Amino acid sequence: MTLQIVAEQAATAWGGSAQPPRLLSHRENAVFRVELPSGLAALRLHRPGYRTDAQIKSELSWTRELAARGFPAPPPVPLPSGGDLLEMAGGQRASVIGWMEGAPLGSGADRLKPGGIETYYSVGVLLARLHRMTQDIGADRFDRPRWDIDGLTGARPLWGQYWTMPLLTDSQRQLVITARDTARERLTGYLAGGAEMTLIHTDALRENVFRRRDGSLALIDFDDSGFGFVMYDLAASVTQMVDDPLYPEARAAIIEGYGTMRPVRPEDVAAFDMFGMLRAFSALGWTIPRLPADHPKLPTYVRRACDLAGAFLAS
Repeated sequence: MTLQIVAEQAATAWGGSAQPPRLLSHRENAVFRVELPSGLAALRLHRPGYRTDAQIKSELSWTRELAARGFPAPPPVPLPSGGDLLEMAGGQRASVIGWMEGAPLGSGADRLKPGGIETYYSVGVLLARLHRMTQDIGADRFDRPRWDIDGLTGARPLWGQYWTMPLLTDSQRQLVITARDTARERLTGYLAGGAEMTLIHTDALRENVFRRRDGSLALIDFDDSGFGFVMYDLAASVTQMVDDPLYPEARAAIIEGYGTMRPVRPEDVAAFDMFGMLRAFSALGWTIPRLPADHPKLPTYVRRACDLAGAFLAS
């Protein structure tokens, strides 16, 4: 059965779509644009086995509470029969979230323009609002993956054993392993020293931050959210632009914006680049089951991770 047919069946369960569901993206989930009786929405067909039912329901509960408190995130659209998650024939899971008007800030391949520095100040404010509101809601009652020390540097990291990435040379592999082990030691001390962890987005890349018609920013795609270090959330947001000449300014801007609403200690700033490296490592692991060995972007993933590892060990 094709994804299109499955999407049509799921849309019917939510009351039917005025037009056939239109595929928007197919990464972890297949996401379709649907026109339900309640209005435009995004239908997600969840990648089998990627998230448990409890984890998906927690994500939807979290975003519902965020949206109800005024945070710019798409809340779930409940089924007419009740509930947010539909189990379909063959075990496929489907959910529907509200439509977010606006357009993404761009893609990872875009160069940052001088005026874009202000945007990352605003992204910092947006993430500070997310973390503060999540703390108010009570993060501990949600069931989500853990981007903690083990999730980033353990034997089985959340996105896979990045040091086994086939394109790494022997010397590069040893560099990554050494940087991983050093980061694990530093993370242990960082956490013991009072580093903050909460439920974080982890993927506030340009593609997932929308600029709305009124100029304000909104956040979509909470699929990889989980419990983790708040500084990891900030570092992950700008890691795709580390090769950009304006990266240092964007890095400073997102930290400054965050600091207008939440405390940022010198230890947090010092840990920022370590988290950027760990995000690049995680991305290496992400590519292993998803991109073919000859994919043209793989050398960039490898070079970026190794460059950041070398800089980290030299710091």
